[in-house]
Amino acid sequence: MEKRVLHAVLLSLAVLLLYQSFFAPRRQPEPAAPAASSKATGASTPAAAGSAVPTPPMGPAVPAAALPASVASAGGARVVVESDQFRAEFSTRGAVLLSWTLKTYPGAHGHALDLLPVATDVKAPAAFSVTTADETINNTLAAASFTPSATALDLRGTGPRALRFDYTDGAGLRATKVFTFERDGQPFLLGFSAQVLRNGQPQNFTIHSGPGIGDIERAQPSGGMMFGSYYQAPEAITFSDEITRTTTDSLAEQRVFDGNLKYAGSDDHYFLGAALLDRQTRVEYATHPVQTTAGPRTLVSYALSFAQPPSEVKFYFGPKDFDQLQQSDQQLVRTINFGWFAWLVVPLLRALKWVNRFVGNYGWSIIVLTFLINIAIFPLRHKSVVSMRKMQDIQPKVKAIQERYAHLKATDPAKARMNTEMMELYKTAGVNPASGCVPMLLTMPVLFAFYALLSVAIELRGAPFTLWIQDLSQHDPLYITPVIMGLTMLWQQWITPAAGMDPAQQRVMMIMPLMFTFFFLWAPSGLVIYWLTSNLLTIGQQYLTNRIVGAPAKPARA
Repeated sequence: MEKRVLHAVLLSLAVLLLYQSFFAPRRQPEPAAPAASSKATGASTPAAAGSAVPTPPMGPAVPAAALPASVASAGGARVVVESDQFRAEFSTRGAVLLSWTLKTYPGAHGHALDLLPVATDVKAPAAFSVTTADETINNTLAAASFTPSATALDLRGTGPRALRFDYTDGAGLRATKVFTFERDGQPFLLGFSAQVLRNGQPQNFTIHSGPGIGDIERAQPSGGMMFGSYYQAPEAITFSDEITRTTTDSLAEQRVFDGNLKYAGSDDHYFLGAALLDRQTRVEYATHPVQTTAGPRTLVSYALSFAQPPSEVKFYFGPKDFDQLQQSDQQLVRTINFGWFAWLVVPLLRALKWVNRFVGNYGWSIIVLTFLINIAIFPLRHKSVVSMRKMQDIQPKVKAIQERYAHLKATDPAKARMNTEMMELYKTAGVNPASGCVPMLLTMPVLFAFYALLSVAIELRGAPFTLWIQDLSQHDPLYITPVIMGLTMLWQQWITPAAGMDPAQQRVMMIMPLMFTFFFLWAPSGLVIYWLTSNLLTIGQQYLTNRIVGAPAKPARA
C-alpha cells in the first residue's frame, strides 16, 4: 500500500514537470496580433458605461509614425543619473528615459544589464513619453528639445535627487517633466510627474512605458523539450484585489485593463517594470517583436491613462528581489511567482539568504540548507520507512488473505470479510496502514516549496557554484549533475523495499529516474544541485534506518 502511495507521489512530481513543460507560459518568438477592438475589461472591476474613469482614445493619442526609443533620442543631449545600483540615461529630446542599467546584474556578455533594451525596430514611444488627445501636441513634444535642470546627477552624494525638464514654444505650448529618485532604502523607485499646458489650459495625458523591459539576451532557457519551462517570458502584470498575469498570446484577446489598480506593468522571470498606482487607472498593453543576438523575442509595453493628470506616479525598475520589492511596496512581492506554496517559500528564501551570509556561495548554501531541512524532516521519513518495513514483513499474510477472496466479485457481501481480516491483521501486527504515507506526504510541501524557490529566485541568477557551473540559474552546460542525479534516483530505487509491488509497478518505478533525468537536463543548476543533494541524503538515511531497524527481509520465494 505504501508503495502505491510512493508511486503516486513520484507520478505527481512528474505531472508537475510535464505541466511546466507543455502548459506553462512560454516565450513566443512572434507577438500576438493586436486586438481588433479595445474592450475595456478590469483586472477586478470591468469597465462599464458610466465608469468614473474616462477612457481617452489611447491609440489615436500616439502618432501613427511613433519613433522607436533609440531613434527618438537622436540629436538630443544626454543627461546621466548615477547611483550605486543603477545608471540612467535621459535624452533632452522629448525628455525621455533611454536606458536604465542595473550595475550589479550582468547582461548577455558580462556587461551590466540594461532593463530598457535597445530596439530600433520597435515602433513605440520612448519611456516616459506623454501623449494627449491632440496629435499635433504629441508630435511637438516627441521632437521638442527640453531644458534640463542639470547636465548630470550623482545620487551617491548628498546633492539634489530630482531632475526637471522644461519646454516652451511660441504657440502657447508648455510642458514640464520631473523625475524624483528615492533614497538608498528604495533604490529602484522613480517618481514621475508631468504637466502639459496649451494656452494656459492643462491637458490630460497618457504615460508610456517605452517598448518594454526585459532580460532578453541572457536569461533564456537552452533548447530541448524544456525550452521555456523554467523561464517566464515578458508578460503583462496587474494587481487590484489579486494579481493578474497576462501572456503575450492572451494580450491578443484582451489588452486593456480598467479599474482601481494597485500597480500595473510588465515583467519577466527576474525583473519588473511597474507603476505604483492605487487609483482608478486605464492601462493598455501592446506587444513588440525584437530581434536580438540570442534570437527573436517579444517585449510588452503599456500606457497609463487617468481621469485627471496625476500629481506623481512612482515606478519600480529593478530586480524581483523579495527584500527590494517589499521595501518599495508590500504588494510588489506578489510579482514573484512562487506558486501554491508561497507561504512556505518565503521562509525558505530567507533561510537560504541567511545561510549564504556565512557561506558566501549560493551553490554551497543550497547544499547546506538542504542538509538542514533533511535533518528537520528525518523523524518523519524514519517513521515512514519503519512503517513501510512493518508492512513489508506482513505482506505474505496480506497476499494470502487477498488470494482467499480473489474469486469473489467486488459487489459480493462476503468480500467485506476480507477487509475485516485485514484490519485484524494490522491490529495484531501493530501496523497502521496510513502511518507509512502520512509522514512522507507531510514532507512534500517542503520539496515543492524548495523547487519553486530555486526556479525563480533572482539570487541564483549569475551566481557561480564551482568548476564548470558558473551560473546557478542556467542549466549545467555539461549535463553532468542531472546525469548523476538520475543515477542517485536509480540507487535510491534499488535500496528501497519493493515488497508488495507488482511487475508493472516496478517497471514504472524504474522508468521514473530516466524521466526525471531527461526533465532536469535543462533545469537550473541550482535546482539540480538541490535534488541531487536531497537524493544523497535520502540514500544515507535509508542506510541509517537499515542499521537501526535491521536490513529488509528478502521476499519469500514461491
